[in-house]
Order: sequence, then structure tokens, then C-alpha cells
Amino acid sequence: MSTLKTVLQQKIEEHRPRTMKLLKEHSDVKVGEVTIGQAIGGARGVRCLVTDISYLDPMEGIRFRGMTIPEVFAALPKAPGNDYPSVESFWYFMLTSEIPTMEQAEEVIEDFKGRAKVPEYVFDVLRSMPKDSHPMAMFSAAITAMQRESVFAKEYREGLGKMDLWQPTYEDACNLLAKLPTIGAFIYRWLFKDEDIIEPDYNLDFGGNFAHMMGIDAPYDDVARMYFILHSDHESGNASAHTVHLVASTLSDVYYALSAGINALAGPLHGLANENVLRWTQDFMEKLGGQEPTPEVIREALWATLNAGQVVPGYGHAVLRKTDPRYMSQREFCLQVLPDYPLFKVINAIYEVAPDVLMEHGKAKNPWPNVDAQSGVIQWYYGVTEYSFYTVLFGIGRAIGTLANATWDRALGYPLERPKSLTTTMLEDIAAKS
Repeated sequence: MSTLKTVLQQKIEEHRPRTMKLLKEHSDVKVGEVTIGQAIGGARGVRCLVTDISYLDPMEGIRFRGMTIPEVFAALPKAPGNDYPSVESFWYFMLTSEIPTMEQAEEVIEDFKGRAKVPEYVFDVLRSMPKDSHPMAMFSAAITAMQRESVFAKEYREGLGKMDLWQPTYEDACNLLAKLPTIGAFIYRWLFKDEDIIEPDYNLDFGGNFAHMMGIDAPYDDVARMYFILHSDHESGNASAHTVHLVASTLSDVYYALSAGINALAGPLHGLANENVLRWTQDFMEKLGGQEPTPEVIREALWATLNAGQVVPGYGHAVLRKTDPRYMSQREFCLQVLPDYPLFKVINAIYEVAPDVLMEHGKAKNPWPNVDAQSGVIQWYYGVTEYSFYTVLFGIGRAIGTLANATWDRALGYPLERPKSLTTTMLEDIAAKS
């Protein structure tokens, strides 16, 4: 058994009694009161999901296993010769909550190399789809097509104890995650680069191989590592993460569950937001007519946008009450690598001016930028100018957190998710009696 799996098993066995104690001794303790507004409003803010893998702090942003983004980047071992950690080391950390040594990270890298080959029939499925298919539809189809490879489905049919369900789920999660860079890069090259497919280089790590197959030189490999880690998880309540959790709670294998989550991510209110922000920023830049984006010019343009009844996309967040640390991580990369890139100069100028304008405007509860305000500019700089592909990049990253969560959900024996619905009449009756 590998080091990662051994440590993971130890962590699971240590954690199970905590969950059982909560259920046995404290099941009736209230975590919060659900309101009619929360019932109708998408259960926003209702505390009814459990995950130890990430937590969204309103002031600090996402914490992975209790650590902030800067702390994670500083602590994890870097991909050899690079500035950012390997995705494989982050996977170890997300599963175990422990920072791996370089040796342990390299062990996961080697393990993933043995799992990374994508079955040829998956490419046949993608080639058979119309060339105007959305990249996310192709990504989801490829994941579903591989369901026949599920270790969990096979072992469950043969009979498996409840407390052992996590082990084949772990195998499926590793097998699936290791293949996603190849699938994503294939879709990109097939749709947008005249079918000029670049074969994988299994000597490279997750991020390095993805950049290689995309046909983009360094430091795009570090861009990939950074991007996938930043987008990996955002608590269990966001649409894609919750969808994976919900489907997996039926004991569907993670191929079905992740495909469903990818479909949720494709929605305009979720993963497509970065595309919408970049389009708006480019239109905003065009309206500037080549003017230097000074604070005065940007302020005037922002007020013109707001006075026209429009919003500033990429600013505001349902939970965060300060600048999204994921935004800051990408901004720091831009300041170091592409500070004079015209599109970044406009985005940076908006960042420096927009919060004050939005606060003065008075309608924005949270005037700070979120991750989507920065994501697209780096991809555009490196030549990935096809908006519709951006959510595939998001999906590869989001798979890390959702697959780690699915493994732990099985390990702790979480049940089928089945909330209770009320009719509108029932809500009206409750409201009348209040």
C-alpha cells in the first residue's frame, strides 16, 4: 500500500469516532434556524453540509485544510525547478491534511503517471461529437464514457462492506483525476488547433504535462499548477461541489458524480462567470479608445457604466467581505510576469479604483473583486483566447476538491442526501401563524 493510502487510512480511522460521537450524542443540537427566505432562496447560508477539506472564511477567503492560500503555496513542496507546488502534492494534502515531503509528493506523481493513460474509446467518443459542441459537454461526456473503468462499481457489485466503500472510491478518484489533463488538452487541440493533438509526456507532473499537451511553453506549467489549486474547492455548498456530493451520496461512482458536477459548473451563474468578466473587460477596454488607464480615466468610465444601469462583473461575492485571495494570487503572478500587458493594466487599474466607486455608488454590499475578475487575463496572455474552454480549466481544478470530498464522504459513511420539501401553501400557513 502506498504512503498516501496508508496515511489516509490512518486519518479515516481516527476521524470516524468523532463523526459517530456527534451523531449519537449531539444529533438534536441546533446549528441554526432555517427561515422561509432560506428555504425559497436556494438554502443559502443553511448550515447542513459537513466537510473538513475547505472552508470559506468571509474575511480570509478559502482555507484548504485550515490553511490560507498563501500558507498552502508556501508550505507545499514545489514542482522541481518551478515556483508553484505540484498538483499531486496538493492532492496528498487535501486527502490527509498533512503537508507531504518531497519524497511523498514524488510518489504521488509517479502513481498518477501509471494512471494517466486515457482509453482510446474516450477519444473516439469525443471525435464523434459535432465540432460545434461546447467544450464542457465534451468534457462531461468523456468522464461519463469512462464509467466502465470504475473500480467502485465492480467491487460494489461483488459485495463490499459499508466501511470499505472509500477504498475503491479512492482508486476511482486517483484514476479519474490523473486522466483529466489529457482529456482537457485533447478537447482544446481538437476543437481549436485543427485537431493537432500533442501526445502526453508521462515524465512530467500533472501541471507540466498539461502545459506540454496544450502546446504552451513555460511558465504556463506553473500557471496550470496555480490555476488548478486555486479552483480546487470552495466548501461543499457551491453548485458543482454540492452536485458531486449529492450524486455520490446515492452510491453512484465518482465518474457519474464528477460528470454531474461538471454539468453544474457549466452554468452561467457558476463556472461561466470568468468568461463573462473577460468579455466585459475587453469591451470596457475598447471603450477607453486606447487611453492610458489612469485612475481618473477608469473612475469616469466606471461611473458611466454604473449610471447606465450596468454592473461591474467580477466584483462582489456571496460570502467574501474582502478581496478574494484567489484573485490576489493571480494578480501577484501578473505583476511579476506580465505587468505591462495592456489587458492586465486595465484590470489592475479597475482593481485599484472600483471598490471606492462601488462604495460611493452605495448599491454593492461587497465591492471587492472575486477570482473571476482576474482569471481570464492570464489565459489570454498565453494564447488561450477561446472563452468557452475556460470552464474546462475550472473543471479540472474543481475535480481535485470534489473527488477528495467524495472519498471522505464514503469513508465516514455519510448517508443519501434527502432534504424535505414544503409546499408554498405550507410556507404561507407558517408565515400566517408567526
